[in-house]
Amino acid sequence: MTGLPERISARELVRLRVREEVARFNADQAEAFRGLVRPTDAEATLNGYRVGRGRRLDWERQADAACDAFARNGFVLLVGDRQVEDLDEEIDLLADPEVAFVRLVPLVGG
Repeated sequence: MTGLPERISARELVRLRVREEVARFNADQAEAFRGLVRPTDAEATLNGYRVGRGRRLDWERQADAACDAFARNGFVLLVGDRQVEDLDEEIDLLADPEVAFVRLVPLVGG
């Protein structure tokens, strides 16, 4: 993502990411949504979530779902070599420019 401030809270970073991915989906109307969290009434597929044809996603609703998912360990946020524990934590993107969102999925059969 470009145009980010030097310092940002983890919550703002999550919301910005979700806003961008929803904007891309709504503009492209792709078959599958490949976002951080599953939209309501979407079917999980191998490569994302199948959303009804022509449906537009609400980025604020998705961002709220992402923040809730973070609280439930649905994904972790890695900044540099450490894990962010709190969405209110401030991130210095100049000092730690590498950020990774790692979605956690339950293992099947084990």
